[in-house]
Amino acid sequence: MRLATARDGSRDGRLLLVHRDGEAAVDASAVAPSLQAALDRWETAGPALAALAASLDAGRVRGEPLDPRSLLSPLPRAFEWIDGSAFLSHVRRVRRSRGAEPPPTLETDPLCYQGGSGVLLAPTEDIPLPDPEWGLDFEGEVCAILGDVPRGVRAADAGRHVRLLCLANDLTYRNLVPGELAKGFGFFQSKPATAYSPFAVTPDELGPAWRDGRVHLRITVRWNGKQVGDVSGAEMHFSFHDLLQHVARTRAFTAGTILGSGTLSNEDRARGWTCIAEQRALEMIDSGAARTRFMLAGDTVEIEMRDGAGRNVFGTIAQRVVAA
Repeated sequence: MRLATARDGSRDGRLLLVHRDGEAAVDASAVAPSLQAALDRWETAGPALAALAASLDAGRVRGEPLDPRSLLSPLPRAFEWIDGSAFLSHVRRVRRSRGAEPPPTLETDPLCYQGGSGVLLAPTEDIPLPDPEWGLDFEGEVCAILGDVPRGVRAADAGRHVRLLCLANDLTYRNLVPGELAKGFGFFQSKPATAYSPFAVTPDELGPAWRDGRVHLRITVRWNGKQVGDVSGAEMHFSFHDLLQHVARTRAFTAGTILGSGTLSNEDRARGWTCIAEQRALEMIDSGAARTRFMLAGDTVEIEMRDGAGRNVFGTIAQRVVAA
């Protein structure tokens, strides 16, 4: 099933259940008023939502036309937003471009950081840019929305805690990153609010494309209408199960936590790129100078993922950059 959150003037919005074609939805607030409320009692809300989804898809319940501009992020505010860097071709290229070696544990110990989650951007919300010199970049990612996760969960058991999947545009101010990393205390000002896809879907919605804790579909990224990336999620080195084992080593997580894959990247350069930083890294490696600029006011970015039948599984993140 596919879930979305309608704008209704509240902080957490109103829960919707979306038809398989993405064109219509029904109010699901009788089951749970919001997605967070559904996650809090998933053992009962999940089956009730699945029954409603079956009725909607079978035509027993009539949906109303759905305008993506009426939607908030599936979780307009989340308890936690944790992002990994599970596509190692991205890590290697960025490190190589600045003459830095990857950590020796790159293939065995996941990289993760914790971002801001209290204010999240809607899938069609404008991206504010206070200063073009900050180097605004988009990042196409896949995310898992979690149920309650106990401390010490193992990768073999982690799948039972993945409730939903979605996409993210994990925005970054690239030119603020070096100064922050030089302090030895991680990202903060360089990571503005993240945007998420219109729909969050249960893993079974993907069929065989969801296996081994990875989404085996291609994410498409268009910058100013031009496709720059068509990148497979299958090359995720650390699966979501691996990432969950890593982050839960020392603490538990509550339902409504979002876990990101990091920037999607493939070894095959012909697949393109899902963030400007990777393209600039390749330019540095090839010629010693980065040529591709970062985003400016007036730019647009679109991020989506289609299945084998061409269905737009998560809906499209479609944003415009505006001067702030």
